[in-house]
Amino acid sequence: MSKVVLMDFYAEWCGPCKMQDPINEEIKKKFGDKIELKKVDVDTNYELAAKYTVHAVPTLILEKDGTLFKRYVGVTRANVLEADINAALK
Repeated sequence: MSKVVLMDFYAEWCGPCKMQDPINEEIKKKFGDKIELKKVDVDTNYELAAKYTVHAVPTLILEKDGTLFKRYVGVTRANVLEADINAALK
């Protein structure tokens, strides 16, 4: 089975990041163990943020088997994430 990871690059002070949180929780509930959800605080993990060229928060990175599958900048709706995660799981 493919390893699918959704990384959420966020900051504590970021309003839109707080709006993304419940969407990510909904996604995690829906997909359970099929995906891994990682939250990455850009203020404390700036090296990882730089590695993924994160210039704005929230930025979501969807990876399949360690390779970039999709990148999202800004608040991303659950139905968009669901469709792409389903595609990544195929």
